[in-house]
Amino acid sequence: MESVASAKYLRGSAQKARLVIDMIRGKNVNQALAILRFTDKRAAGLIEKCVRSAIANATEKAEKANIAIDPDDLWVKTAFVDVAVASKGPAAKVDAPVAPKTKKRLGAAAAPRAKKTPSAEA
Repeated sequence: MESVASAKYLRGSAQKARLVIDMIRGKNVNQALAILRFTDKRAAGLIEKCVRSAIANATEKAEKANIAIDPDDLWVKTAFVDVAVASKGPAAKVDAPVAPKTKKRLGAAAAPRAKKTPSAEA
């Protein structure tokens, strides 16, 4: 049961946020939250908020389906950062060149890890 959370139109560089996303992809959610809490990057707080939202969405989805799920068993299945629209700023200031400010979109998916069954061989 996979659950997804996303955040849109966030200020900052997508390239810098990808450095943080690469550290948590494929990890247990507790490990991912610990990494994000102690990472000294501006994007870490926004990514942590998105991961927490994915965890809450997974527990809510499981509750609605009457499935018992432990949030500690979840892992970060996918995490991505995309470049969103660029805002150009005020149009009234025609004399000065305006550099476009890029924004980013975050996405994270949390899912319970499939339990390995012992093989009948051996």
